[in-house]
Order: sequence, then C-alpha cells, then structure tokens
Amino acid sequence: MPLILNHHSVLIVGGGLAGLTAARLFHRAGIRFALLEARDRLGGRILSTDASGDESKSGFDLGPSWFWPGMQPAMAALVKDLGLASFPQHTEGDVMFQLMSGEPPQRYGSLRQEPQSMRLVGGMGAVISALAAEIPEASIRLGARVIRVTHNEEEVEVTFIGADQTERNLKAAHVLFALPPRLLETTITFAPALDAATARRWRDTPTWMAPHAKFFAIYDRPFWREAGLSGTAQSRVGPLVEIHDATTASGQAALFGFVGIPAERRAAIGREALVKASLQQLAQLFGPEATTPCGILLKDWAADSLTATADDRLVGAHPSPDRQPWVGESWRKFISLAGSETSRSDPGYLAGAVEAAERNAKEIISHLISS
Repeated sequence: MPLILNHHSVLIVGGGLAGLTAARLFHRAGIRFALLEARDRLGGRILSTDASGDESKSGFDLGPSWFWPGMQPAMAALVKDLGLASFPQHTEGDVMFQLMSGEPPQRYGSLRQEPQSMRLVGGMGAVISALAAEIPEASIRLGARVIRVTHNEEEVEVTFIGADQTERNLKAAHVLFALPPRLLETTITFAPALDAATARRWRDTPTWMAPHAKFFAIYDRPFWREAGLSGTAQSRVGPLVEIHDATTASGQAALFGFVGIPAERRAAIGREALVKASLQQLAQLFGPEATTPCGILLKDWAADSLTATADDRLVGAHPSPDRQPWVGESWRKFISLAGSETSRSDPGYLAGAVEAAERNAKEIISHLISS
C-alpha cells in the first residue's frame, strides 16, 4: 500500500523557475505547500555548471542563457527583487558567417544587437539559488517523480515515487504543474481521465529547449577577442549553426554553439564524433587555437527524459501565446498549468515561466484566502 502523507493547501510539481517562483509567493502569503521535483536538483531546464559539468555558482549555462529586460519586465523585476547582477552578452568585434562547405568563412563588421541580450553573474543558476534560499527547505522534495493524480470532488491526491523508490501520496486542495504540458500529458496519469481536447492540446504544445543541444568549448583565455572577433558566428555548414561568446562574468573563457543536427542523428553520430566535428568547425571560424580547449561540455536536452518526450525529438514551432484555458472543465477546480509554454506573454522563455507562475499563484492564493 502506498504511504499517505500529510495534507497541503497546494502542491507544486516541478522545481524549475516557474515552480520556485510560485513557491516563493505561496510562502510569502502563508499558504501551506509542498514542491515535488523529479530531479535530484532544482532548476529544471536551467543548469549552470563548471568545466567538469558540476553545478557551479559561476557556471556555463547549458540551458537558457539570456533575458531581455526591456521586453520582459516580469523577468527583469524578479532579477532586481532577488538582488542579482547582470551583464550584457559580449558582441564587440567582427562576426563570422559560414555559408558553404569547402569555402572559407566570411568576416563582417560588428552588428549592433537590439535589444541587448543580458546574462546573469553566476549563470542563470543564480536565480534558482536565490529563489530556493527564500523557501523553507522542508517544503521541497527532490527525487519525487509524480506518476498519478486523482480527485474526488473535494481534494486532489498526487502519487509519486520518492528518491528511495517508495510510492507515496500527498493530498491538497490544488496542484500547480510547473512543467511542460507535453511532458505532463506523457508521464502522468489522470483519474478521471483528461478530456480529449485538453490531452491533445498538451501533447501538441512544443517543449521549449527539448529538441536542442548546446556545445561548449572552454579555453584559458578568449583568444578570438584578440583577433578582433566577437565570438558570434552563423553557419549553414554545421554541426553548429549559431555560435556565441560564452565567457563568464568571472572571466572563464568559452565559446558555445547550438547543434543544428536533429536529435536522432546526434544519437547516431555519438558524442565523440560530434565533439570532434564541432572543434574543427570552431577552428575554421576562429583559428587553430580553438582545437585545444581545456574543457568540453555537451548537453543534449532531447536525451533528457525529464525534459523531452519522443515527440520533442523533432524541432517544432516555438510556443505561441494562447489565452484559452489550459485545463478542461472536469479538472479546472483542482489543477493549474504554469510551465513557460503556458505564458500569455513570453511562452518558451524564462520570462514566460515567471509570468505564468506569478499569474497562477496569485489566482490560487486569492481563491484560497476567499474560500
């Protein structure tokens, strides 16, 4: 028999930016909550690591790297409220273009970036650490993989597998799912079953970051800057299609690129061959020093089962804003969705996770206080 645990007003499923933003608001409002995260870490698609791949307070962003304060006021306000420092993405210097295989890359003058992309000192993981510091540690359960959700007209019961592989249940008045709709539909069973339209909509919503892979080459110095290059490059040749300077605020030099090869082919090629081809491409663009990095990082989000489903292995359209309800009538009283993909303003961005989490958390708090 599964172990029945205590009752909460709200359960949050997902410990990324959306889940932690909501948890912070519930804590400030005095709402009793628990947060369940399937990974053994917080952050979700935000992951900042050192050169060896370990989480770091001055790390390289294997997930999202940027935000745009002028366009994304919710994210800018959160960064300011948490007291975090930001710095602009390095763009000073010439840009490289690689148009055809067998032809030398072309060099063009610096392009002014509008709007300016901003990064966080310490990597995007800094926002996760700052949010977690404001939430009671006892309210967070890592290694808790939710498998089933039921309701009985009065409350919701969530069944999850704990870090010790024991099945447990938690009950609550409401559950806030802070994870991608497609992942939610694929991995969690609902009883009563979701209506067909809701299930189809969740399944058809592309998961931000899920099809992509990021490659990092880490160096002892940013040698490309010495040559008057920005570290920015665009390529139609590959394997990297878009490359940027990833040097951290602390000065650890790096280049990173988005891998343009589809997930199935990446898996077939293998890590070793992909790394070799990527370094050869960086050497073509930035010079022979690029072939001798002091560290390599490769994060394939399509191979991450806690981010991507089989449907995410193909690159789809970017999520678009949609104000229609994400939950059908039979479940609307009991659950809400707050993953970035459900944002009304910035779906598929960090700002979208903040907007969706703040909007849903405030609605839940208002309902609980008035009921």
